Amino acid sequence: MKYRAEIDGLRAVAVVPVILFHAGFELFSGGFVGVDVFFVISGYLITTILIEDIDSNRFSIVNFYERRARRILPALFFVMFVCLPFAWEWMLPSQMKDFSHSLVAVSLFSSNILFWRESGYFAAAAEEKPLLHTWSLAVEEQYYVLFPIFLFLVWRFGKNRVFWMIVLFAVISLLLSEWGWRNQATANFYLAPTRAWELFAGSIAAFIVQKRGVQANNALSLLGLVAILFAIFAYDDTTPFPSVYALVPVVGVVLLVLFADRKTLVAKLLSTKVFVGMGLISYSAYLWHQPIFAFARIRMESRPGELVMFGLTFAAILLAFLSWQYIEKPFRSKELCTTRAVFLFSLSGFLFFTLSGFFGHLNNGFVERYSDVVFYENTIHRVRGNYGLNETCERKFVVSSGECSTSDDPEILVWGDSYAMHLVPGLLADNPEVKMQQATVSQCVPILDYAISTAIYGALNCIEFNWEVFEWLKNSSVKYVVIASPFAGLTDNKSMVDASGKVYRNGTTVTAEGIQNIIRRIRESGRIPIIVSPPPSNGTNLGQCLVNRTLKGMELQSCDFGENDIVEVKSRAERFLTSLDNANVITIRSAVCEFGQCYASKDGIFIYRDSGHLSYEGSQFLGKKLGLYNRIVSFK
Repeated sequence: MKYRAEIDGLRAVAVVPVILFHAGFELFSGGFVGVDVFFVISGYLITTILIEDIDSNRFSIVNFYERRARRILPALFFVMFVCLPFAWEWMLPSQMKDFSHSLVAVSLFSSNILFWRESGYFAAAAEEKPLLHTWSLAVEEQYYVLFPIFLFLVWRFGKNRVFWMIVLFAVISLLLSEWGWRNQATANFYLAPTRAWELFAGSIAAFIVQKRGVQANNALSLLGLVAILFAIFAYDDTTPFPSVYALVPVVGVVLLVLFADRKTLVAKLLSTKVFVGMGLISYSAYLWHQPIFAFARIRMESRPGELVMFGLTFAAILLAFLSWQYIEKPFRSKELCTTRAVFLFSLSGFLFFTLSGFFGHLNNGFVERYSDVVFYENTIHRVRGNYGLNETCERKFVVSSGECSTSDDPEILVWGDSYAMHLVPGLLADNPEVKMQQATVSQCVPILDYAISTAIYGALNCIEFNWEVFEWLKNSSVKYVVIASPFAGLTDNKSMVDASGKVYRNGTTVTAEGIQNIIRRIRESGRIPIIVSPPPSNGTNLGQCLVNRTLKGMELQSCDFGENDIVEVKSRAERFLTSLDNANVITIRSAVCEFGQCYASKDGIFIYRDSGHLSYEGSQFLGKKLGLYNRIVSFK
């Protein structure tokens, strides 16, 4: 295969935005598309190698896997090994247990499946997962396992037919991703079937280049680079992804592959020493950056500032150069590392990390690191997940079974997302005899006809859920409807989707209209609407701060924060809700903040679970302090 320096330069264009995006630099809000650039490059390079090997009758699946092992595993295993002492020293047992799971999943090429099941990629908790970024490696590894076998088996049908098979698979995968972001957003992001089309796009480019060669076209190659840069700077975590939006960077890469001949201006730019040099260490840089950022966030009680993150970014690049020079290069040399040594090393790594992960799971995250295990477990229990009545009520609206109801003729409906869930213990604490129905699904904003495009259970599922709740409400005994949410479309400007699948990139207007519409409809149904605003927060993980300081025997007051430190999105939601006409609003701030100071804990009670949600005991405390039940039934 002929070396193309501009492809290495393109790797630099991919990896730098990814790192800066994960570092939290807002300018690179769409830096995550660098992963998609990598997917296309991988598809192109691997398919080119396979075509050449099959055409020349030298294809060997063993040799192929050996090359992949030399390329991927040494640096990956080294980074994982370096993570172990930091995880042992700095992670809570609950975090260590999750980390142990990821060790197993990475070793088995399935970390994308693990992280799909655990949380969303853009969730705050994801920032503290050292191996989160390996989900993309898992997708590529799954492609490496299956695609060569497929190509070898279907080659007998002729190159042209194989090409159109891949085109068909790519179209099906793209259509699946379009369905996926509307219905199962997290699965759509992580899993291979909805990402395969990006790899196939590279494969398609490989077939075209193999037949026609690389063309020299300044306009089209420049258009490709501009498309990639546009996505990096214009997209953000509200962009439905992957979807047709991903076509912009993916087609951009394809244009570069097809038309960036070394004579073009773009190829000359990407072939400069700076771009090529960064491209050569791009794999190691990608491996290092997430663990460094994650452990820094775990270690520091406050959120690392831009200067700290810039320093950590530089450290990641420095470590990348060292691991490329002393780990990647030696292992790629057959003179320094024989085939037998590569497979023995790979097998040893798989066994070591798999067994380490299982051991961490069986030992509950090595909880014995704390001399008083009972004290630790009691402490961590105080920031446990809050699902309301039970865990079932997090995921679906259950009426017929009564699982999410305290009465067959409820007086109060608690409706919304996780910010509605965390009110339920408080409501029960204020009145244990309350007749209540809980209708909550994570990330499903309680408005009709619109949903957050990136909702974990799917935007269209959220729309269907909210209509189901409203139709049930019209024939129920409910008198008071309590709705609660951070209303992310309003405060974070999250993109919203309607029932037809139309995307509204600026979600502020439709969310505001949706809130006013649901208040009006509830009143028209003869019920009384009450909105509970989200708790104030300074944006840090207050629950983790409380746990860490408790375990270290330190004062909890340092986890408190001033009202001036409340993140703007929380204040914005409160201001909007309290300004609405014909709306009854309960603000949690009034119970959490006084004299300019907001409390993460009060009288030894942990109020927060994380950066925004109330803990179970915090909800109970505030429910009683607010007189939540009596406040609700006092509204007219």
